[in-house]
Amino acid sequence: MEKAKGLETAVLAGGCFWCVEAIFDRLRGVESVESGYTGGHVENPSYKQVCGGDTGHAEAVRIAFDPDAISYGELLDIFLATHDPTQLNRQGNDVGPQYRSAIFPQSPAQEAEAKAAIARAQADWPAPLVTTIEAAASWYVAEDEHQEYFDRVGDRNPYCTAVVSPKVRKFMQKYGERLKG
Repeated sequence: MEKAKGLETAVLAGGCFWCVEAIFDRLRGVESVESGYTGGHVENPSYKQVCGGDTGHAEAVRIAFDPDAISYGELLDIFLATHDPTQLNRQGNDVGPQYRSAIFPQSPAQEAEAKAAIARAQADWPAPLVTTIEAAASWYVAEDEHQEYFDRVGDRNPYCTAVVSPKVRKFMQKYGERLKG
């Protein structure tokens, strides 16, 4: 994904990348979303390797967004409201460090905003947030079959029916005014 002029990049991990991608694909101000892996120690890992939990990577998304249409802080607020940032190394039945809740700031300004967003979001959760702020790391694009997965497969996949669809519906109800036209 090449960054177009005027766009900024956000890298976020909130469990299965199919869920996170499906939400941000629908958000006005987001130009593109790419699923991939970051934060690990193995070069060019495969989905199978990352799912094994031994590479250190998180399933993540890289978002190209227009800061004139949506701020980084707003992206983070939506991110922290659309997954459970209180679960350590898991999201629902997806368990392991590859499903951790993490923000990978791409600049010192993004790091400061990530800290502020976590502090804002804590008021909405009864348990402490465990979302980590991790150093920007090498980005590895996930295999083609994982890109735009929910939009291509949808409820034909039982996982999407049980996990992705409810998250997308919740997002659309809460942030309907922010949806792409």
